[in-house]
Amino acid sequence: MKFNQLVVAGLLYSSASLANAASSNSEFVVEDIRVEGLQRVALGAALTYIPVQKGDELNAFRITQLIRSLYSSTHFENIAVMRDGNTLIIRVAERPTISNIIFEGNDDIKDEQLQESLDGNNIRVGEPLDKTVLTSIENGLKDFFYSIGKYNADVTAIVTPLPRNRVDLKLLFEEGDAAEIKQINIVGNELFSDTELLEDFELQYNTAWYDFLSETRYQQQTLQGDMETLRNFYMDRGYLRFNVDSTQVAMSPEKDGIYISLNITEGEQYTISDVELVGDLLGHEDFIEKVLPLTPGELYSQAEVTYTEEYISKYLGRFGYAYPTVTTVPEINDEDKTVKLTLRVDPGKRIYVRRINFNGNTITADEVLRQNVVQMEGTWLSNSMLETSKNSMSRLTYMEEVEFETVRIPGKDDQVDVEFNVKEQPSGSFNAGISYGDQTKLGLQAGIQQDNFLGTGKRIGINLSTVSYQKQAQLSYTDPFFTIDGISLGGTVSYSEFDGSSFNVIQYNSKRWSVGGTIGYPIDEFNRISFGLTYSDVELSNRGYYEQTNRFYEQFTNEDNPDAPIEYTSLQASLAWSRSTLNRGLFPTAGSSQRASFSITTPNSDVNYFKTVYDARFYFPVSRDQRWSFLTKLRLGYGNGYGDINGSDQILPFNENFTAGGADTLRGFENNTVGPRGIQRSSSGNTITLPDGTIIPGDPSNDSYLLSRRSLGGNAMALGGIELIVPTPFVEEDSSNSVRTSMFVDVGNVWDTEFDYEEYSRLTNAGGNELLDFSDWSLFRSSAGISVQWISPMGPMVFSFSKALKEREGDDAKFFTFNIGQTF
Repeated sequence: MKFNQLVVAGLLYSSASLANAASSNSEFVVEDIRVEGLQRVALGAALTYIPVQKGDELNAFRITQLIRSLYSSTHFENIAVMRDGNTLIIRVAERPTISNIIFEGNDDIKDEQLQESLDGNNIRVGEPLDKTVLTSIENGLKDFFYSIGKYNADVTAIVTPLPRNRVDLKLLFEEGDAAEIKQINIVGNELFSDTELLEDFELQYNTAWYDFLSETRYQQQTLQGDMETLRNFYMDRGYLRFNVDSTQVAMSPEKDGIYISLNITEGEQYTISDVELVGDLLGHEDFIEKVLPLTPGELYSQAEVTYTEEYISKYLGRFGYAYPTVTTVPEINDEDKTVKLTLRVDPGKRIYVRRINFNGNTITADEVLRQNVVQMEGTWLSNSMLETSKNSMSRLTYMEEVEFETVRIPGKDDQVDVEFNVKEQPSGSFNAGISYGDQTKLGLQAGIQQDNFLGTGKRIGINLSTVSYQKQAQLSYTDPFFTIDGISLGGTVSYSEFDGSSFNVIQYNSKRWSVGGTIGYPIDEFNRISFGLTYSDVELSNRGYYEQTNRFYEQFTNEDNPDAPIEYTSLQASLAWSRSTLNRGLFPTAGSSQRASFSITTPNSDVNYFKTVYDARFYFPVSRDQRWSFLTKLRLGYGNGYGDINGSDQILPFNENFTAGGADTLRGFENNTVGPRGIQRSSSGNTITLPDGTIIPGDPSNDSYLLSRRSLGGNAMALGGIELIVPTPFVEEDSSNSVRTSMFVDVGNVWDTEFDYEEYSRLTNAGGNELLDFSDWSLFRSSAGISVQWISPMGPMVFSFSKALKEREGDDAKFFTFNIGQTF
């Protein structure tokens, strides 16, 4: 059998060479077509790319078309076209299939980013490998490394053949060290020093060792941003003709240092001569003119021009004109160094919202999210309402991220759909607590808390716990949208048995059951008030005899049986105000939250007292991405009795005292160990018995006292602290909303303002014959440490390492705590 080769085409052959390869006598009528070399590609699939059929006359031009069509299928690496009589034979070598893609040595580029780049070139597992694009990918990745100052970087694509025409593709990276900026020079500046101009640059050099936020590696994009910062510096100060004439970036011979020079022309300052508004302002000309910050006679400022354009756009957006065009046209007069500004306003068409959609909520029902949206369907589109809606949803504890976009409807230039894209996070928790302390030893607790029960947005909690100091059962329920207007309704039923001596407070046991309800009213986007009513029944037993608590027990003690348990009931009314501008419900990085509450028992209660508490947290972002942030917090509390009972002024029940110490108040100290301690007074024993049996007590000044290691809390409290929130090491940025690391300093104390301690300062300390010094009881305790918090599928988890800095002798300090289900 004789084969007459018509065309042999390799990967690098051009269409011209293909045509010339065909001999002039190669034209013939095709009687049969045979394709050889197929392995993975089916014959039927290959024939669909062959633009020749039986009976067609084949010539050089059609052969060229045939080869191009086969290559366009991306399945073949080599193609040969031959003739055997009138049979057309096409021999192909298929491109190998990618079996695996491996990235090795890449630190600055994530695997996901690399795979996205490869996907754009159709290089992925299971697809045929086009080796022609590997060189361009290598060069593109090298260019990326050069742009971030890694001039010694190298990228190599290694293809390893495998059986059955498969290959492994490995991208081997040798990044090397980034070249650091050795110097940044600004040439041509006479009005401002280099220090002033470089102060706001992201790129820095010769920074102090502790300035870990500075960027000393050269990055081309960052340099472009710094040049824009420099331009804004001058433009905001009236230098309208400022210009960056040229930029030189030089590299040291070792390719480890970068020298940057910026040549600038400062120009002269220009003042505004006139401001004119033209266009359709929808009848709001007077108002806009009154609030414009641009004023004739003042220096030109690019920042104020930009702010004015944005303000007008946002203002018109309130009336449904979501896509206005505001353009500032400057008319510069170089003779008198003035500029006239003409603001051209085109509001465009009024835009209406056709539909609001939610994406990404696999658990939360749409109607729950819709309850937080103030933008209504069928009404004008308002960007301010959309931002308000986004912020409201972001503050939900079961939302990690919320974004929105407006999508124009094809064929409708006055309608859009609003797409809210959300990312949920665990809304419930299995509340298991593990803790250990010198006094409390091992503690365990368990419960379930669901902030988004079955996706309804309702909060349900069941807490059944038994630890060394408490047995508790609690059921709570809250419907944040009991009415369509956002009125909330909640209730709680609880029962507890408490052993104070095991909870680092003075000796007493209590049993309490209570039932209560709360109703809340929204004032506006940020503020809310709530009212509550709670009925409680309390039994106190196993009392310890302390001077501070005796004042309360004496009001209820049965003289015939002074050791018998006492009981009292109360009906407590409460009023609370809360305000939140946080950017997220959990792990916020910006905004603030404040809450002030006042509660008081009604006059018909067995005990009459009131308590007021103020809590505040303020977050201040440090970095632009808000991964670095400062937190300042403050908690103040005060309580006291009102009225009298049996002629004695009522006081705050000691079991309602404020306490401090532990994860929720003052880290670095054991739970509830900070604050006043119980005082036990002992008579001197020097009594005199008269002949008639009358006993005359001894001199009280000779009495002694014992100071318990236990704290009994107090009626006044002040706690505060600062935290530096930092990126968590070894955690990807995408997971930063689920993990938080912070370095903290806590300060605070608790006082009893109603007890006269001076009376006891002159007595003898029975434990050591030393006078009790009460003066240090007014000092603040403090601690410092590191805390790592994580939102796991089980719920919030906290790891805390802390050390007491300023403590009183006998304080119980702790160094490490671990909790699951910790509230923060």
